[in-house]
Amino acid sequence: LLTVLCLALQITGVILLAVGVWGKLTLGTYISLIAENSTNAPYVLIGTGTTIIVFGLFGCFATCRGSPWMLKLYAMFLSLVFLAELVAGISGFVFRHEIKDTFLRTYTEAIQNYNKNDERSHAVDNVQESLSCCGIQSYTNWSTSPYFFKHGIPTSCCMNSSDCNTQDLRNMTVAATKVNQKGCYDLVTSFMETNMGIIAGVAFGIAFSQV
Repeated sequence: LLTVLCLALQITGVILLAVGVWGKLTLGTYISLIAENSTNAPYVLIGTGTTIIVFGLFGCFATCRGSPWMLKLYAMFLSLVFLAELVAGISGFVFRHEIKDTFLRTYTEAIQNYNKNDERSHAVDNVQESLSCCGIQSYTNWSTSPYFFKHGIPTSCCMNSSDCNTQDLRNMTVAATKVNQKGCYDLVTSFMETNMGIIAGVAFGIAFSQV
């Protein structure tokens, strides 16, 4: 029975590792835009999943050996794993509800400080391209950015990059026909809330299944 439980734990470790990597790859860009209150949930899941896989093998070995001290150490490890999964789940749910206010502030700052070269500017471009959005509520938000006065709206807002040039993007009237109309705020917060909910749900589900 203990051997079966060890193998089951190995499977949960692989699941946590996969979900953690998926969360990091999927949400990495968005989390970088909310750096002030970012979550460590994906990293906790990656670390916990990897550790579970390693110590799961130790648990199988301890079971085969029938060593009392090894089994006690393994039980202590399971308690720590449970706590780590709770931390990941709680941080995921807490961050999920803090996204809106934080993102509105940090994304506004990112637009005001946009220069097309630094990490946060790249994150803005990535968001606008991947979600086909522009600005916060709409493309007009770029009119207050210092970048707009020199270069116009960023090309990452363009509906069709081959039909978008700097001259068009400097003119708000012309740009209206060239860029995506939807703002990024609602799309990003909805996307983040859904995906952080998945991460938190998986962490909680596996934690309580281990109980």
